[in-house]
Amino acid sequence: MSPRVWSWLGIGVITLAALLGILLLDRLESYEEVRELGAAPEARRNPYLAAELFLAGQQRKVRQASGLEVLDELSPRGQTLLMLGDRTRMTPGQARKVLNWAERGGHLLFVAEEIWDEAEGKSGDLLLDQLGIRQYLTEDLEKIESRERLTQRLRRGRKDATRAPEAPGEESAPTDNLTRLYLENEDEPAYIGFDPDYHLHDAENRAHAWANSRQATHLLLLSHGKGFITVLTDPWIWQNEKISQHDNAWLLWYLTQDSEVTLLHRSERDALGVLLLHHFPLALTAGLLLLALLLWRRGMRHGPLLPAAGTARRQLEEHLRGSADFLLRRTGQRQLIQILQQDIQRRARRRHPGFERLPVAEQWQVLGRLTRQRPGEIRQAMRPLSQERLSAAQFTRQVAHLQNLRNAL
Repeated sequence: MSPRVWSWLGIGVITLAALLGILLLDRLESYEEVRELGAAPEARRNPYLAAELFLAGQQRKVRQASGLEVLDELSPRGQTLLMLGDRTRMTPGQARKVLNWAERGGHLLFVAEEIWDEAEGKSGDLLLDQLGIRQYLTEDLEKIESRERLTQRLRRGRKDATRAPEAPGEESAPTDNLTRLYLENEDEPAYIGFDPDYHLHDAENRAHAWANSRQATHLLLLSHGKGFITVLTDPWIWQNEKISQHDNAWLLWYLTQDSEVTLLHRSERDALGVLLLHHFPLALTAGLLLLALLLWRRGMRHGPLLPAAGTARRQLEEHLRGSADFLLRRTGQRQLIQILQQDIQRRARRRHPGFERLPVAEQWQVLGRLTRQRPGEIRQAMRPLSQERLSAAQFTRQVAHLQNLRNAL
């Protein structure tokens, strides 16, 4: 083709591509997509990160602690210790240490963990048992105390006792399942999102303030020496996803006001084995494999090594003697003698047809004629053995008699 044709063909292709581009641009639509990436790594590692940031925003000095060793250097005056972590492995000594710190003027806030056991007369929660506080399941309250006593107890926590009860058939308000905290000089209570399935009971009547839901008590505040203690039924009201709900954040501010805050996520340290397994699983696995290999290597030998056998061949006599010793150990004297006697009878049948049908006495006479030996020697050799074990000399003589008979046939 001529250059002119190529030029027009190129222009046509470019024009077609431009038209297709314009068509595609007209059909394209822009849109925005929001993808939820979840919590940041810091929030996943620390469920109370939002609570710390909230307190820091309220000009509170907040610090974290990984163990109760912090009490050795923590002055109780003007301090609030929030124990929000697991306490299942807390020792009696650690429990006394925490309560003594509060008694010297600190504010201790912890979460009730165990349910009261009526049969044992304790819950197993060291802090609850020493303070005389019992935690029940709300569904079991009717079995523990009457409705009248429970109603009176709940009314004591309300500032306005003249509020009319909810009429039958009346729709419940959204806040009916929330915990109410009434304060002096306040017309409306604060609403907290505690779990309604748990109830705190002050068995020794030490509490001077509390917060109730419609059916249970979820917060107790009691004096303890120069300080005071706050007990909650659950800590997740201050976790990252729930602290912004209702008045949960306000309750944290109210309980920690005018004090510095120490957050104790855990009341005890993990054992060394748990820490190693968490941080160095591959190293532990390699160590265990190496230990198993060493034990296997050491267990291969059970004594000194035998010297290597010589290369010289054994003589026929040694083989025969070894085979005879092996048969004697495996089959015994009786079986070996019976084999020789059966061989003699087999040879006698070939020399004297009908030998096997003769009586035993006549068989011995035939053997005497065929071998030209005395009847006493034949009887001594062919008689069945007794159950008693023969001595080595007796066994040798018996075998020698049988071999002589066999060789004579």
